[in-house]
Amino acid sequence: MTLTVYTIEMAYAHMRALQELANRSRAHQPAAAHRVDRASAPRPSHRGKR
Repeated sequence: MTLTVYTIEMAYAHMRALQELANRSRAHQPAAAHRVDRASAPRPSHRGKR
């Protein structure tokens, strides 16, 4: 049986790699896509609160 030790350093390195990948993919999206996402976000309802 092999026990794999997963250290906090390994977790941190993996998290940094994922963050860099996310930043790269976000950089390739047009600015208009971000505006559309924000505009289509559900807004809080104020019905019945007078």
